[in-house]
Amino acid sequence: MSFYTKVYNHSPVFMQNMLVSLYGYYWYKRRFGGVFHEHLQAFKERESFTWQDWLEYQQQALRRMLLHAYHQVPFYHESFTRAGLDENALSDLTLAELPGLPYLHKDDLRQHGTGSLLSRNREPYGAFYPSSGSTGTPTSILFSHAMHQRWSAAFEARIRHWAGVDKDTPRGMIGGRRVVPAGVARGPFYRYNSFEKQTYFSAYHISESTCSNYLDGMLKHQVAYMTGYAFSNYSLARMFLKKGLQPPVMRAVITSSEKLTDEMRQVLQEVYQCRVYDSYSGLEACGLISECEHGSLHISPDVGIMEILKPDGSPAGPGEEGEVISTGLLNFDQPLIRYRIGDRVRLADSQSCACGRQMPVVDEIIGRIEDVIIGPDGREMVRFHGIFINIDDLRQAQVIQNSITHIHIKAVSDRELNKQQQDTIVERLRSQLGDIQVTVEQVDEIPLGPNGKFQAVISKISKS
Repeated sequence: MSFYTKVYNHSPVFMQNMLVSLYGYYWYKRRFGGVFHEHLQAFKERESFTWQDWLEYQQQALRRMLLHAYHQVPFYHESFTRAGLDENALSDLTLAELPGLPYLHKDDLRQHGTGSLLSRNREPYGAFYPSSGSTGTPTSILFSHAMHQRWSAAFEARIRHWAGVDKDTPRGMIGGRRVVPAGVARGPFYRYNSFEKQTYFSAYHISESTCSNYLDGMLKHQVAYMTGYAFSNYSLARMFLKKGLQPPVMRAVITSSEKLTDEMRQVLQEVYQCRVYDSYSGLEACGLISECEHGSLHISPDVGIMEILKPDGSPAGPGEEGEVISTGLLNFDQPLIRYRIGDRVRLADSQSCACGRQMPVVDEIIGRIEDVIIGPDGREMVRFHGIFINIDDLRQAQVIQNSITHIHIKAVSDRELNKQQQDTIVERLRSQLGDIQVTVEQVDEIPLGPNGKFQAVISKISKS
């Protein structure tokens, strides 16, 4: 636990709000200073591109990234050389020839992401940000200030603006940060970042008995739109319905991180009386899919080249489902080329949209629907982001709920997990779900599910 976290956890609520705001000030400057406005304008202008414009743009951007990776990134210099590709071949490589390049697997990123996958010539002020990933495999992604600004510009242009809001619109956020310290069971279950007009709600305390406090936070800070984890936002909205509470009318709900189901969308629209916008990205920042004002999900071709491949490796066509293979076009410090991110989408039958943007249309972000875990006090959790972060040598983990009071963790690690590491996992789980029994079992491997995908969460209890 960092010194900042210790100070935060032992501070009164008003001081925690001040600390959150100070952090928000730093984060705002990091994301929205520097080159942000320049790139925001460019992202907006490219929305008028024709299909041919996009092909030419991606062709040039791909060659620029490949040549940089060949000259500056040891991992790719070796990988391309093994594949018989030199500078001349890469400088002439076409989009149609991209599938001939080797995949970058998650294990490659895990093993080499802080070493040979880094550029020798990097932008200043870089920092690594950890992600457990949808499969529980820890990775670290390098963001310079400029990279954060490019990524934030894409997010602003293609997600917030399409939903009719912007970075300065007062928002409510439900995400993975623990703004209410572990073990605290009393409200308020939110903290306020005054600099960004952000009310950060706890994802770990949503229940029928607490939802009125969440409503108090929305009203107090005049929240105009909600964003964050799809299931957590849905769960809170469902609690409002059950309790007969009426939250303020929102301008939008923007969900991420988990699959947005039809039921979730309907409940969110009913409760907040606004449109709900789905999106798909990830900490890797090598691909972006977002929903426009006409309800179509568009791939952003200037964020990354997203190949949608069928099991035989051939491209999926309109109406077909496939695996997402991403080549990022923004991060030159840690290039991700043909990265197997582990998610699936289905392309739309029609690739035209009433919005007029000639950007590929996705019918569904399939992703994964993880089982819901229920705590003894009724708290519901679907995403255990943060439980396995910064556990050294941990490669994979699976959460299995055998009963309302018992959670079984299966862990795959390069080395035997010590008692402190196991205790950390147990403490984090209990802080999210309350008084439960937790068993940590180290295994050699975790079998894939019937669909060939890793299932991070399994519930064996019936849901009422």
